[in-house]
Amino acid sequence: MREVLSIAKALSDESRIRALVAVRDGELCLCQIIQVLGLSPATVSKHMDILERSGLVQRRRQGKWRYYKLTGGESTPAASSALKWVLDELRTDPLLTEDARRIRKVKRQDLVEASSCYRS
Repeated sequence: MREVLSIAKALSDESRIRALVAVRDGELCLCQIIQVLGLSPATVSKHMDILERSGLVQRRRQGKWRYYKLTGGESTPAASSALKWVLDELRTDPLLTEDARRIRKVKRQDLVEASSCYRS
């Protein structure tokens, strides 16, 4: 039951769902997710920690960068089902379509440029 409650908590916030959908097509650096969501670094970090604890995303570190992606084959059956449901249900959501446009723009930026949110 704890796993399901953790997943439900992770999916109960619009920003966390947006972050989850943002990494559906591949890994993003935390600074890129911050730019897409337009939230403070601390807020996005907290959201990503909740998503990671729920088993919906994985994190890896490379130097000073933190990268996130969907758990994929390593996820539990509950997490896999939840991911499939969310991604299927929201594939045509207008806000997420706009986020996809932002992601394409952010991916073209240099990571140092994308990390400017930490200095502002």
